[in-house]
Amino acid sequence: MSVGNERAARALKEILQKPGNHACADCGAADPEWGSSSLGVFICLGCSGIHRNLPDPGKVKSLSLSRWEDSEVQFMEENGNEAMKAKYEAVVPEYYYKPTHKDCQVLREQWIRAKYERKEFMESGKKLTYEEGTRDGMLMKRGRDNGQFLSRRFVLMEREGTLKYYTKYDAKEPKATIKVDTINASFQPEKIGNPNGLQITYLKDYRTRNIFLYHESGKEIVDWFNSIRAIQFHYLKVAFPGATDAELKPKLTRNFLKEGYMEKTGPRQTEGFKKRWFTLDHRRLMYFKDPLDAFAKGEVFLGHRGHGYSACPGLPSGTHCNGAWQHGITIVTPERSFLFTCESESEQQDWLNHFNVVIGTTMTPQEYSMEALFKHKH
Repeated sequence: MSVGNERAARALKEILQKPGNHACADCGAADPEWGSSSLGVFICLGCSGIHRNLPDPGKVKSLSLSRWEDSEVQFMEENGNEAMKAKYEAVVPEYYYKPTHKDCQVLREQWIRAKYERKEFMESGKKLTYEEGTRDGMLMKRGRDNGQFLSRRFVLMEREGTLKYYTKYDAKEPKATIKVDTINASFQPEKIGNPNGLQITYLKDYRTRNIFLYHESGKEIVDWFNSIRAIQFHYLKVAFPGATDAELKPKLTRNFLKEGYMEKTGPRQTEGFKKRWFTLDHRRLMYFKDPLDAFAKGEVFLGHRGHGYSACPGLPSGTHCNGAWQHGITIVTPERSFLFTCESESEQQDWLNHFNVVIGTTMTPQEYSMEALFKHKH
């Protein structure tokens, strides 16, 4: 490394200590090792690849391995993450999902493109595509029974608070009408087998229903996602007029806390342990025969510890464990106990940690209503 390069590396290291520069400007990953010398932001390796693919690509450089001109170092010094956030994220709507380093590529890419390429959030008063009140278009939807993806028309309407889909473009009646306030939407590229895969989960006749979608365009599928969030946010503002935006945001679409396989036995606890796919969506633990099933085979509601709910390692003594897995978990609810086994001790600990965080969290009035619904349903 030349003397000039060493000096530049030292200077960049100092600039990194300034507030905001210690995390990636786009996804928040700690200790960014790259910089955009054209935008003046410090970014992580993952986001640097997205910056390179912008139509007007930023000059992306490694902080330690690339050669930096003095003028570029000075530009980084004068700008930096906080100043550029104030510029490019001046008016990000509350409902817009800002991805983190844990989110999938399509969410992070469209966030970066919305900020720097389309400059959507620099000034107020700009009409955003997510706020048009109606969205109408074709999405690829997985068939419930045959597993084939077919093109289906979807219509999102703020006025009705619904998402409808039609089997034929010109069909008069929708195949399903989904109330937007019951929807959860989460990106599931691995599960769906498509980088733009989106899972919509909603309640149908008190049962959880999944539909799996994708669109070839990353922008299109992320626009649908944020349009759903925009309508949800609008409805929440009406339903909870006294609530702050910060209080409403967690009620929008959310990522599942954890998903994966466990084995479970039936209510008599003498049936064989069967492998099932589990999804923990806050207080609802749902299980499916297959990760891409349309309907959950069953659900467990996780209430508060003070109301008779608990989760602990191991199985009751005398349990006939005939499954392949040995790392047990017992969930106790006021009605019955549920017995599960995990493939490894680390999986057992991870599930238990999630269960105990949920069980240790105070319930909201809405969650008490959900608990009553569960008891009535089951």
